[in-house]
Amino acid sequence: MNKFVGKITISEILIWAFLLILLAFVLVPILFMFVASFMDAKQILAMPFDWIPSKEYFTRADRTFATNFIKAIRGNNNNNIFFKNLFNSLVVALSCSVTTVLLASLCGYGLAKFKFKGRNLVFISIMATMMIPFEAIMIPLYMVTQKFGMINTYPGMIVPFLVSAFGVFQMRQYLLTFPSEYLDAARVDGLGEFNIYARIVLPNSTPVIATLSILSFRNQWDNLLWPLLVAQQEKMKTIPQYITKFSEEKLTDEGAMMAVALLASIPMFVLFFSLSRYFLGGAAVYESRKG
Repeated sequence: MNKFVGKITISEILIWAFLLILLAFVLVPILFMFVASFMDAKQILAMPFDWIPSKEYFTRADRTFATNFIKAIRGNNNNNIFFKNLFNSLVVALSCSVTTVLLASLCGYGLAKFKFKGRNLVFISIMATMMIPFEAIMIPLYMVTQKFGMINTYPGMIVPFLVSAFGVFQMRQYLLTFPSEYLDAARVDGLGEFNIYARIVLPNSTPVIATLSILSFRNQWDNLLWPLLVAQQEKMKTIPQYITKFSEEKLTDEGAMMAVALLASIPMFVLFFSLSRYFLGGAAVYESRKG
């Protein structure tokens, strides 16, 4: 033990201290959201903040342990649209995540492992689209969506985000490190290119697929701007729209708002922790192959 402690340098101590501070910045807001979701507005706004709800709060006749969560689900106008909006977000986020992984992996595989004239130009052109802000194409995209009658529909919220340039870039960079010898051996054995992609490339790309899935899901789960344009009916709105409307209502209290935020965060937490071993291991696999 003393030998181990003696090897710890000042720089390592400073690095660990810095990382712990960053961890606190990440975890404290999440902890605050969780604790505040069981409090009323008076307790939340009290200074200094009491991190442990008082017993009197839970013994009051007008409140129960789940009061804020009941308000969050019912909504301020008691329309009970929360689960429908949650379902809409799940459909959009999962659909965009799946299509992004499939299309980006196909495109990345082609750009990484096939040599053809203009390959670099195609890749540069795809990367150039990342320089265009979404706000610059939002109105033309809305006009096209409206022209095809996709307002207030799932396709209207999904089709513009079927694939991302960043996803293509991420898949290409990962597949550049994939051993070409495996692919050549499969071709010698008579496998077609699609079978090689489906049976060899995809099963051995789980780290980058998990990473891209989480990022794609999060982007659409948090997307507010585009659904505000194309989802105008209450039954087609998504969770970010529900939270925005909930916070604008006159009767909203801070405790219920924290409960809404906590409920809306659960799917993201579940997905991340389900794929975390691949997500966290992706960089290490990439570096090992690169080395």
